[in-house]
Amino acid sequence: MAERVHMVSEADATGPTAELYARVRAATTLPFVPDVFRLTSTTPHLLEVVVTGYTGVFADSSLTRATKELIAAWTSRLNDCGYCATTHTWFLQQFGGSADLAEAITHATDPIDLPIDAPSVALLRLTTKVTTGSPEVEEEWQEAAASWSEEQLLEAVFCAALFAFINRLVTTLGLTLPTQATTS
Repeated sequence: MAERVHMVSEADATGPTAELYARVRAATTLPFVPDVFRLTSTTPHLLEVVVTGYTGVFADSSLTRATKELIAAWTSRLNDCGYCATTHTWFLQQFGGSADLAEAITHATDPIDLPIDAPSVALLRLTTKVTTGSPEVEEEWQEAAASWSEEQLLEAVFCAALFAFINRLVTTLGLTLPTQATTS
């Protein structure tokens, strides 16, 4: 890894950082704190923003976890964030997405190229506009609204926007996938 900021290890975490790390482990159900959270660990109020965003997006809601992971993986792919794209295509498979879908995400340039149903294509077209920062979303919104509720659309837009933010943190701060798993 060539991260540009110091990351507090779990063993060295104290006070608010240790408390936030405990929230991360509980929310992710992983036995360690992923490096994406550790990027902001030297500044607990920023770490809290990242933890709160993650727990808010991935809480039980009107969108399935698989749909949210699809949005996260697609957004990360569009933003050329290898760390997040790889991580969330893996999670997508853990929550019911096929290996073919995960593979297709790594190469597709348009949601129509993915092995997903028409409502999901419409949803990803909308989140593509969110990811690229296009203010022209009316057509995509209407197409997606034919199959998704207002609450689902809001969650999808929020998920794409959050991952655009996370992708920029990860790439700007230099986080890459380790050659082997790191748990500290």
